[in-house]
Amino acid sequence: MPLLDAGLPVADRFVAVADDAPLPDAPALIPLARMASVDAGRNAELGVQVKSTTQPEDIAPYLDRVTLVAVEFPKFRDGRGFTIARALRERYGYTGEIRAVGHFLPDQYSQLLRCGFSSAAVPDGADLAAWQEALRVVHLAYQADVSGSAVVSGLKRVRQYG
Repeated sequence: MPLLDAGLPVADRFVAVADDAPLPDAPALIPLARMASVDAGRNAELGVQVKSTTQPEDIAPYLDRVTLVAVEFPKFRDGRGFTIARALRERYGYTGEIRAVGHFLPDQYSQLLRCGFSSAAVPDGADLAAWQEALRVVHLAYQADVSGSAVVSGLKRVRQYG
């Protein structure tokens, strides 16, 4: 799957590791259920993949050990992943990579970034230009985001009173 970071294709450093497979010496992406059994002194980077049903507080104890949190989207209309990313950024202060994986649409890409995702694994064969265009089309929002960028209501006030 191609990986997009701020709309640009990037190489994926992480190797997805199954529940029973040994961990490689390279950056590894493992399921949350396996985190408790991983040596805290591991030298290679570690990422954790979570389901959309996972509560952010279940991930929190491991945030100091992981450089990637991959959040699964089982369906494009399942918005729980947005909530997980936002909670990790705002409530737990997580600064590492948060990656969206699974089923989501180019139209949702801008909102993924606004909620705290830093990368997205798009389907093989996806038209990357459509994903990049989605960032250019939607550039204003009504809700505040994790980065604190301007929202429509704030722009109106500046024009009205400025």
